Formats: sequence, structure tokens, C-alpha cells
Amino acid sequence: MATRPQIWVGIDVGKHAHHACGVDETGKTVFSQKLGNDQAAIEALIARAGQAADRVGWAIDLTSPMALLLITALLAADQAVTYVPGRVVNSMTGGFRGEGKTDAKDARVIAQSARLREDLNQVVMPDELVVGLTQLTGYRTDLMADWVAGINRLRALLGSIFPALEAAFDYSNRTPLILVAAMCTPAEIRAAGIDGVTTYLADNGAWKPGIAKAATTAIDAAGRQSLALPGEADTAMLVKRIARKLLDLDREIKDTDKLITTRFRQHPWARIIESLPGMGPGLGAEFLVGTRGDLANFASAGRLASYAGLVPVPRDSGRVNGNLHRPKRYNRRMRRVFFMAALSSLKVTDGPSRRFYDRKRGERLIHTQALLALARRLVDVLWALLRDGREFSMANPIPVAAAA
Repeated sequence: MATRPQIWVGIDVGKHAHHACGVDETGKTVFSQKLGNDQAAIEALIARAGQAADRVGWAIDLTSPMALLLITALLAADQAVTYVPGRVVNSMTGGFRGEGKTDAKDARVIAQSARLREDLNQVVMPDELVVGLTQLTGYRTDLMADWVAGINRLRALLGSIFPALEAAFDYSNRTPLILVAAMCTPAEIRAAGIDGVTTYLADNGAWKPGIAKAATTAIDAAGRQSLALPGEADTAMLVKRIARKLLDLDREIKDTDKLITTRFRQHPWARIIESLPGMGPGLGAEFLVGTRGDLANFASAGRLASYAGLVPVPRDSGRVNGNLHRPKRYNRRMRRVFFMAALSSLKVTDGPSRRFYDRKRGERLIHTQALLALARRLVDVLWALLRDGREFSMANPIPVAAAA
């Protein structure tokens, strides 16, 4: 009996439905169908592909939580799954006829990319702890976006009725928010007086060492404005509402940070990651999410640094050589992890990070360039530490393998 040919099935992942396209060894479409994002439909697709060929290669364009059911169903059925990044799909689309974009065409491009390329990464079963951290860090990012938007909105409203009070405080702190949640017009603050403002702040959980100064500052601002501006009553009501929401949001962010720290420290890499200068639970959790808790796709520290956008890429042509520039395709989240770690590590004034940074500044690099060089160095060190399974030590701060 003749052996049935191999096929590649590309799946354009969607929130409610996916589109799958199977192509054979010649690139001919074997089937193309839409399926729901539910277990029964995915298992039916696996069975259909198994009937069409003895060997089936699967390819998807997303590995985010939205594709978690699809990935789990495929891997549970012992299927080999390849990840085709969206940028690859976009660039490959131009090699096929037609300018139209449909889910069916995207699925076919994904399948063809998996058929033609051998350098794509394999998808593995996600670690449950890392998936949880992915959700938690994503939720924290949303909370911070709401926090920044709320602070900006509050300042805009408060500045329209009481400019002196808006300019007097940093509203990313709780004490000013507690104040304006109850009194945010000159008349309200004058009516309360210094004793009333002080008592209110003390009774509502303001930072005790700063209460006296905050009360004095508020009274001083109220004394410099005797006019009630148009729309003051409604604007003040909105300021108070936003301030109360921001106080609740601040508690939510802190609770989420505690939960991220607890979950992160359950990971086997946690102690090693936290031992590196500048890396705390927050950045450590982001690192685990960015690498999916697996270094299998990073054969060297250079691969990891390239993934983080810390390796310049050449742009040579003709007689122009050595023309290096910043890459355009890299993981922004991972770059931020190492950049912030490098910045935080400089707080230790006599540590190895500070000495490395000072040496780079001595080589006439500007601040940002020296920081990026330090971030690249931290990649080397962390990769070596994780490979060797040991923590960072001040007695031997740079592993030999990383320094080579």
C-alpha cells in the first residue's frame, strides 16, 4: 500500500473561531475549514487531518492565552506544533497571489511557512505557573494603564478649578488622593482649617510623617485663591469620585504585586533570578513570562540577548561595512526587563554593575549606551547562572562562561 503524503496544517487563531488550512508536500490545499474554539471542534480537526495523511505538522500564529485550548488539545493528542510569528506571516503573505486578506489565506500562509521553513520553534506544553504569571502580569499592566489614565484625568479636572492645589502635590501618592477625595476646592479646605485637614488625613490612613506638611501646603494653596471658578461644584464631585477610585486601584495594584511575588517565588528559577543585582520579583516574573520559563529556544546568551533587542544588527551593502543599528524585531517586554534591571542595579554604588557602567562611561559612551551595555552584560550573567543552576555571588560576580 502506498504511503499517504505528509500534510501541514496552518491555523489562524481567533478568539471565538479559528481557520485551518492543510497543504500537502507540493503546496496544494488539501482542506480549508473554519472551526469553533472548543474542544470537540479541535479534536474533530485533528481526526480529519489524521485521515488525510500519516504525518501531520501543525502550525499556529499565536501562543497567547487565547490559543491555550488549541495548544493543549494538539499537544495532548501527541501532535507536533510549530510557532509561526505574525511578522513571518505578514512578510510571507506578499509571496502569494492576491492582495486580499482573509482568515483562510492567513491559515494557508501559516501552513506554507511551516512547510518551507525549518528554523521555526516548536510549541511545548505551557508551564501552569508561567501561564498564571502571564495572566497576573497582564492584569497588572492593565491596572497600571488605568492608574496613569486616572491620575492624568484627575489632574486635568483639578487644575481647571484649583490650579494651586493641583501643582502642590504628586498625586501618585496616597496622601494627596485622600485629601482631594473629601475636599478639593479652596472653600472646602479653608472651612476645614489646618486642624480639620490634619484630623481628616490622620483618620483616613494618610502617611503620618507627611500629614503636617500636606495640611500646611493645602491651607497655603487655599489662601491664594478666593475665586470659585465656573463649573466648580460638578468638577469637584468628579475629582472626588476619581480620587476614591484611584485609592481602591492603588490597593488592587499592591495586592496584585504581592500575589505575583508569591507565585514567582514558587518557580525553581526564582532564587537564581532574584540573586542577580537589579532583578526583583516583578522583573523576574516578566522574565519568566517572556521566556515561558524555558531556555530551550535560547542556545546561547547571545540568542537571549538578540531576543531582547540588545544585539545590534548589521546593515551592510556594497562597500559599506560595519554599519550596525538597533534591531526592529525583538521582544519589547524582555528588553524592558533587562534595561530596568540594569538601572536598578546601579543603586549599589560599589557593586560590579556600577563598576561596569563607570568603565563604559569612561569609554565615552553616553548614559543610555552604557545602560544598554550593562543590560547586555546582565543577559550573559543570568543565562550562565540559569544554565549552571547557581545563584549570583558577590565573591565571584561574573561567571567565567558569561565573561568568555
